[in-house]
Amino acid sequence: MVEYVVPSNIDDRLLARGSKLLAGGGLVAVPTDTSWSIVCSFTSGEGIKKLRRLSGERDERHFTLLCSDISQFGEFCSLDNTRFRLIKRLSPGPYVFILKTLLGTEKALGLKRREIGIRIPDYPVPLALIKTLGCPLYSITAKQGMVPGFEPEAAAPENLEPLELLPIPEEELFEGSWELEAIDGVDLILDPGEEQRRIFSTILDISGDAVRMLRQGAGSWPV
Repeated sequence: MVEYVVPSNIDDRLLARGSKLLAGGGLVAVPTDTSWSIVCSFTSGEGIKKLRRLSGERDERHFTLLCSDISQFGEFCSLDNTRFRLIKRLSPGPYVFILKTLLGTEKALGLKRREIGIRIPDYPVPLALIKTLGCPLYSITAKQGMVPGFEPEAAAPENLEPLELLPIPEEELFEGSWELEAIDGVDLILDPGEEQRRIFSTILDISGDAVRMLRQGAGSWPV
């Protein structure tokens, strides 16, 4: 289940294995520039269903489309010059951008909202996997809530603004790959051999006229 990778020189055989699993509807855990993510293929309906069941999240803003470069954004989202320049300035990096989706994207992912979070991680493992697979990855942050029997220590605050997303408590994120082995349904864990930082991305909603920060994370805002 756990395969070790050297981020600076990833074995093509591991990338081929991961891509085959994803194309067949599987789930893979990958390190990123923030925390661990669990991903499926954008083109796999079965993988998307598995990811949603595993996550337990109903708010689709918790899910992120991971791309390997900014040219892919225009295939899935409505992107003008102003938004393009902002994304280019902050990418790759720990920023998720909420954008209006194109109709084909809504159908492919079965979205109920007309927006989607999308980003380019600044880490070679997911980028190499995307390029080998030939399409973006649909992802969610791996967290303790995915482990059977986990009970959160505190409930969500009642005064959360409707447009905000609650930050994931640091103690609910994972550092080592061995922790992810307790999550049911993950077919492969690509382990860089070092502990990951327990941080999450900054989410910026740029779907409207003004930029709105939905969650403060590793990326500073404003910049």
